[in-house]
Amino acid sequence: MQLGYVTAILPEANLQQVFQTAAEIGYDCVEVMCWPQGKATRRYAGITHIDVHSLDDATVESIATLQQDSGVAISGLGYYPNALSPDHNEAELAVEHIRAVIVAARRLGIGTMNTFIGRDWTKNVDDNWPRFLETWKPIIELAEQHDVRVGIENCPMYFTDDEWPAGKNLAHSPAIWQRMFDDIPSDHFGLNYDPSHLVFQHVDYLAPLAEFADKLFHVHAKDVRVDRARLDRVGVLANPNEWHSPKLPGMGDVDWGQFFAALTDTGYDGPVCVEVEDRAYERSDEDCLRALKQSYNFLRNYVV
Repeated sequence: MQLGYVTAILPEANLQQVFQTAAEIGYDCVEVMCWPQGKATRRYAGITHIDVHSLDDATVESIATLQQDSGVAISGLGYYPNALSPDHNEAELAVEHIRAVIVAARRLGIGTMNTFIGRDWTKNVDDNWPRFLETWKPIIELAEQHDVRVGIENCPMYFTDDEWPAGKNLAHSPAIWQRMFDDIPSDHFGLNYDPSHLVFQHVDYLAPLAEFADKLFHVHAKDVRVDRARLDRVGVLANPNEWHSPKLPGMGDVDWGQFFAALTDTGYDGPVCVEVEDRAYERSDEDCLRALKQSYNFLRNYVV
């Protein structure tokens, strides 16, 4: 396995600084954010460390040189929009850019891009399904043509009141993953697996590792702490932000020893990238760097 970090935590850094930070701490790789240029409406979004629309030969060569000189690889290109948004203009732009990131990954010699499926949160799963198939079959066909694997992160994207009742990402549970992979069978369609999202849904985060072993394309290392006392007061139907909070690895409810034991049993040997979303480490650039160092020191016990 390779230990890395998701570059969204360093929004003001340029690509060279992203690699320099990784090398200085000791990380093996980085998942590089590739949002379209412009502002975003939510945290950790809208960050462009590689602009896929301005990839000329010189830029491709410079990125390859940056990896070689730093000893840090790119684990995947990341872009996480809502490709099934009920706002069809938003969805169309998301699909167009997902396709552009896939093409860029091929051009850069990177085998993986990570994203969300998206969801019309005003509809149930079955009512979302026809549009899911219509949208994602052509995307996965493009990925196959370019030999790029698409890793779907399993975050429900239910954090704010406007995302009620089921969030903005369809692919949040093992049952839905199985249905997705049955209906779009492809070696290029898999998971960017994050155990923390299953913890706060009260779902076993270890069992799916074995069940979906052949679909584990990329892994996010993020922890989560559930406030049990608060949960007992408001219940699981309350906004999740009322009773759970993302934490650095080792500071929440994930048992990382058990997690890595189960992960290694699957034969997984790919990247494990720290995703920092812990608000206790967001007050300054120094806090963000401290979060990356602290996560590195903890996870090096498992990823040698």
